[in-house]
Amino acid sequence: MFPSDNGCRVAVTGLGTTNPLGADVASSWSAALAGTSTCRPLDNDWRGKYGLAVDFACRLAQRPEEVLSRPEMRRMDPMGQYAIIAAREAWRDAALPEDLDPLRLGVCVGTGIGGVWTMLDQWDLVKEKGARRVSPYAVPMLMANSAAAHIELEFGAKAGAHTPVSACATGAEAIGFATWMIRSGRADVVICGGTEASIHPLPMAAFANMKALSTRSDDPATASRPYDMDRDGFVVGEGAGILVLESEEHARARGANIYGFVAGVGMSSDAHHIAAPDTAGQSRAIREALGDAGLTPKDIAHVNAHGTSTPKGDIGELNAIRDALDADTDHLVVTSTKSMTGHLLGGAGAVEAIFSLLAARERVAPPTINIQNLDPEVPLDIAVNEKRPLPSGDVAVLSNAFGFGGHNIALVVTNA
Repeated sequence: MFPSDNGCRVAVTGLGTTNPLGADVASSWSAALAGTSTCRPLDNDWRGKYGLAVDFACRLAQRPEEVLSRPEMRRMDPMGQYAIIAAREAWRDAALPEDLDPLRLGVCVGTGIGGVWTMLDQWDLVKEKGARRVSPYAVPMLMANSAAAHIELEFGAKAGAHTPVSACATGAEAIGFATWMIRSGRADVVICGGTEASIHPLPMAAFANMKALSTRSDDPATASRPYDMDRDGFVVGEGAGILVLESEEHARARGANIYGFVAGVGMSSDAHHIAAPDTAGQSRAIREALGDAGLTPKDIAHVNAHGTSTPKGDIGELNAIRDALDADTDHLVVTSTKSMTGHLLGGAGAVEAIFSLLAARERVAPPTINIQNLDPEVPLDIAVNEKRPLPSGDVAVLSNAFGFGGHNIALVVTNA
């Protein structure tokens, strides 16, 4: 599919997000640096109505109905709504020219679960009121490529619109795929990222029953606590992250603001277990991203880790990082921003890539919050409860995203 690599650098010129920390990039980054917890009890009766064991999550800072029209709300599943909100911000931020060739503009936006709200709501209609009541928009709303399709239509992208679906690695994989589209010469500009809207009784019940979620109902604000001795599972979040990527030549020619570069992409698969990760696979992805970027372990100043707040996963990933970097890790600082956003599943890798770019640009690592007792098995330097400065000069940041099924994606981003 990508027969050549033209050797160009891939610049990031636009950022957009809607997530639990904020309704846009600026507010999200400010809240992240401040160490803001977003986990709250859900304002509904799901525990009583469905017997839901976990009734707290990290909801969006701004509801989509505050910014979208009624027709848009009716024709898009929430995961599509989140994506289009973030894409519009990223597009405005990139300030692309009106005469941009649509044949040189691509889209790569994925989701881990897809339109779960639409699918289950419409099934309820079938059961309660019959098949004739199902919306004619149901299929375009629930399909996994719905977000990519709406973005492609809105911005007139004709170089290809793609939808990776790789669980919690989805958003990062979309960025990697978009990078390859530009390097291969397929496109000059690609809108890419991930989205998820899974704060719904079914996925929350399923995650709870597999013992993946925190059950800290007495203190949900501190439930997401990666690397803490008492971590007991992740917290479900929701939202989207969208980036505009361009070849450096294209960006420079139009005088674009460049946040940084996607310097390296690493991908691997575990072939190990449907839910349990394999640290060897994670290490391979990290090494590949580092090699793709042409960097050494000493060049990595910061890691935005996958760090979901699960008992085994957190330490396993840190050991994978240490292994991949040949134990040359004394100089780097690790953060899990999921301690603040919760786990955005298919949207996580993209939102965390945005935070990684901003960390490299502003030379500051956001904190990992809610750590009261740091696990003594932690082998790396964690930004415990406070943001941390990064070195001056060129800064490279590693952003990890690992998904159920053994999907491993590592991105290396650098400042401009």
